[in-house]
Amino acid sequence: MSVTSAGRQALRRGWNLLGRLLPDRPSGRPAPPAASTSGDAGRPRVTLLMGGVYSTGGTTRTALSLAGYLSNHYDVEVVSVNRGRRVPHLPFPPGVKVTALDDRFVDQSLRWRLGRRVLSRVPSLLINVDDSRFASFSLWSDLLILRHLRRVSGVLIATRPGLNILAARFAPADVRTIGQEHMNLGAHRPLLRAAISRYYPGLDTLAVLTESDLRDYTALFTGGRPPVVRRPNAVPTIDGRAGDPESKVVVAVGRLTPQKGFDLLLPAWVPIAHSHPDWQLKIYGAGPEKALLEAQIADLGLGGQVALMGRTSRIGEAYASGSIFVLSSRREGLPMVILEAMSKGLPVVSFDCPTGPAEMVATGENGVLVRNGDVPALTEGLSELIEDRALRARLGRGALGTAARYDQEAIGKEWVELIDGLISTPAGGGSPSQV
Repeated sequence: MSVTSAGRQALRRGWNLLGRLLPDRPSGRPAPPAASTSGDAGRPRVTLLMGGVYSTGGTTRTALSLAGYLSNHYDVEVVSVNRGRRVPHLPFPPGVKVTALDDRFVDQSLRWRLGRRVLSRVPSLLINVDDSRFASFSLWSDLLILRHLRRVSGVLIATRPGLNILAARFAPADVRTIGQEHMNLGAHRPLLRAAISRYYPGLDTLAVLTESDLRDYTALFTGGRPPVVRRPNAVPTIDGRAGDPESKVVVAVGRLTPQKGFDLLLPAWVPIAHSHPDWQLKIYGAGPEKALLEAQIADLGLGGQVALMGRTSRIGEAYASGSIFVLSSRREGLPMVILEAMSKGLPVVSFDCPTGPAEMVATGENGVLVRNGDVPALTEGLSELIEDRALRARLGRGALGTAARYDQEAIGKEWVELIDGLISTPAGGGSPSQV
């Protein structure tokens, strides 16, 4: 669903009007009674609310991995607002219930089909218009989300800004709410940032990915609510063998969008194409910039050395095909592709973009970190590893050690500690530890 400039302004006005009309979640709510937090097996209930779980991507992989771990301790359900595919790109973990609110692949009543046909054409009035995935929501999904929120109990984990705001505003009073931020604060657009300042204090906890995010979001909420904790994503278990230092392939992974900076990576590759014609750059992912990148590849004469590989459901094999991983993003949250590549023994060459790479990539230990947006420096960093097989192998061993610090068991235990603390602590009775 595309939105014109005039339409965006109208939606801003509509979103603000709706914000004034709809009641917020009551403050000072009581501790959830035990009966409302227990699942079928008597275990606490935990719900992860996502925009879409049937597609591939770092957030989807890490959310499913977290859900699988939490299912060892809780009654876990993953709620996907949209379902765009009959078969998911990624397997669902055993023991986790997955529910799609807007599920077009199951038989529905005539009333449901008519409602969807009409209301799905109307842009959302609940998801903030400056949320980067705003276009994937609609007035129809607004109604489905609100209806489902009334039935949630226990602990609710929302996974993106627009959904975090809805959890803060409309979750039942006895539900504990955790908002997850996968992007740094400075990357959010003005209207979304204003809404974050206004509504996130209604969350019980905000979980961020990096130390710099912890500082920035804590400074934003001067009143101390919500408590902000650092919970980095764990490295999910992915298919494929380890990378091979002998391989003459550099791997990049990400959606084909301006954020990922592949338009900067391509000119950085031009000198390498001339000096090392036997090396290849493979970019895995799909997105709206595909045609522009294809044209840029042709204009730069890189057709023989650079390939857009498309989306893959076997990302581990993609990493294993290379000996170096490169990240050219303009901004990130905590780029899981770095940790995924490191878990396969690939050294990383990355821009020092906000945020995340500087907390994972250490030059001379597991890769090369270069100044954000510095294309010649990216070329130099790649060339250094391309020309030194022993260095690739040594930094690859360091990468494995870095990835081990983000093991699912270690990160999962921190999430269990956070959730147990929320369940057992009465409202206003204390804040989770800022670990």
